[in-house]
Amino acid sequence: MTAVLLEGLEIVGIFAFAVTGALVGVRRDLDAFGVTVLALLTGLGGGMIRDLLIGATPPVALREWQPITTALVAALVVVVWHGRIGRRDPQILVFDALGLGLFCVSGTIVAAEAGLAPWAAALMGVITSIGGGVLRDVLAGRIPVVLHRDLYATPAALGAVVAATTWRLDLPAVLYVVGAAACVVWRLAAVRRGWSAPRPWGRAVG
Repeated sequence: MTAVLLEGLEIVGIFAFAVTGALVGVRRDLDAFGVTVLALLTGLGGGMIRDLLIGATPPVALREWQPITTALVAALVVVVWHGRIGRRDPQILVFDALGLGLFCVSGTIVAAEAGLAPWAAALMGVITSIGGGVLRDVLAGRIPVVLHRDLYATPAALGAVVAATTWRLDLPAVLYVVGAAACVVWRLAAVRRGWSAPRPWGRAVG
């Protein structure tokens, strides 16, 4: 995969996730600074965790201007035009699913290019895709979505495995798109239909 295409995936993923962070901030009635902080953490957090784990220090988000600028632009868009978005839950879900799909693929590729084995690269893809959302939810005072609602990490794992396999076998690059799309579609379908991971056996309901 070309560096330009990989960078494009990362930038679009950052924007999508930063929008979700900013929208959560608006929903929590935060001021513009708080909304911006959530946007930055959500958009950049997963990639920074990945970079630290694979030894790519300082993280790309602190070495290049594009990632942080993208997250700031997303925050600004939401701060200025959030009133036109209407009900925010559907938008948060769609942008979150988009970021999930893009990051599970781009995170896997970055890790594979760093020399990690396919299974480890796929794991880094999952961490990249869920890390920012976990930071967002914790800072906003919510139980992270990945721990209790619908299917979240599982669709990301599917996209990451497809990306790792595509990289390892040098398959056509279009399969990266297929992996990202599969993640997005599965995540949105899980939300719409209420699919979730199995609960612990014998757990009392209520």
